[in-house]
Amino acid sequence: MILFKYGGHAISDGQGIDPVLSLLAEEISAGKKFVIVHGGGPAINRELEIHGIKSEMIGGLRKTTAEVFEVVQRTLCGEVQRKLVNQLIALGINSVGFTAGDGNLTRAKISKPELGLVGEVVSVDSNFLIAQLDLGITPVISPISVTSDGQAVNMNADIIAGAIGGALSVDSVLFSTDVAGIYRNWPDEGSLIQSIKVDELAEISKSFEGGMIPKAEAAINAIKAGAKKVQVFDGRDVVNVELALKGEGGTLVLP
Repeated sequence: MILFKYGGHAISDGQGIDPVLSLLAEEISAGKKFVIVHGGGPAINRELEIHGIKSEMIGGLRKTTAEVFEVVQRTLCGEVQRKLVNQLIALGINSVGFTAGDGNLTRAKISKPELGLVGEVVSVDSNFLIAQLDLGITPVISPISVTSDGQAVNMNADIIAGAIGGALSVDSVLFSTDVAGIYRNWPDEGSLIQSIKVDELAEISKSFEGGMIPKAEAAINAIKAGAKKVQVFDGRDVVNVELALKGEGGTLVLP
């Protein structure tokens, strides 16, 4: 089983069927099981700009006021997710869209009030997803969860993907993103890590900044929760996706 995190910057905004989804559909049709978690940063930024709403990133996470959250939820669940699900269906894949809070899949808490409606994963119950997979369904999950008191919250898609991948003990968590992998000294392109053990990554990630923080955290948590390996790669080129499906390219994180 593979958990494929489809980063917002990597999702095609062109016309026609997304070539990455075509590739995944071939793999699924051949009998492999996939769970897809998607992001949507560029689409969210576009909608916020259209509505004149300002937003900021803090430590790789989007500060989410109630006003921002309304746009985030609508864009992720109503636009990005539907596009992915509809295209998979067109490719002959039995796909259904969920949020990370549906079916008790995850529960969250607000641990950093300064970030607003941004959640941290408290628990993961994979039984719901396993039931869908057993029915031959390919789940597409939006990174929106819910707290114990019913408050919907914005979640970092990398963190959600790592948490779910670990809970499912997947063979691989593939992080399709807009950078070549994990860097020791971002943005020094010469510091790209090809392969690293999770304990070493946990140590060096203490000095990471910006978007590298949630990527490293998600990879670490996925491995420690049960995923067999993690691959972080630039998914904007379908060739890199093909390589990642073979366990090649980007940064490989191992137990």
